[in-house]
Parts: sequence; C-alpha cells; structure tokens
Amino acid sequence: MKKVTSFTHLKTGEGDRIAYTYSEISELGEITSQNNKGGFVVTDAETQSAIETIIGKIYGILEAKEGK
Repeated sequence: MKKVTSFTHLKTGEGDRIAYTYSEISELGEITSQNNKGGFVVTDAETQSAIETIIGKIYGILEAKEGK
C-alpha cells in the first residue's frame, strides 16, 4: 500500500505544480520504503479548483486571525 505523507503546491514557470512524498507499507504493516518523491504539473480543471479551494481556506483563516 502507498500512503501519501506530504504534498505542496508550487507556482513554477511551467504552471501550478504539486510535489508529494509517500511511504510504501507491506500487508504486515511494515514500512518497506519511505520519503519517495513525485510531482506533476496541474493540467485539469478539477485539480486547479481544489488548489483554489485550499488557498481560499487559508485566506479565510488569515482574515479571521486579523479580526482577533
């Protein structure tokens, strides 16, 4: 089984990019590899919308903190 352990959104010259790390876990629950890395350039509207939703959530948190 593969388990995503982190991801980040980057703005690059190629466009929006997602970079991620993951671990692989055996059927017995043993970690067989970790800190594996991958990434991709966002090319579809669904993923772009998800990014915009997360960024909007972050701005909402920042605005709420300013009000305190």
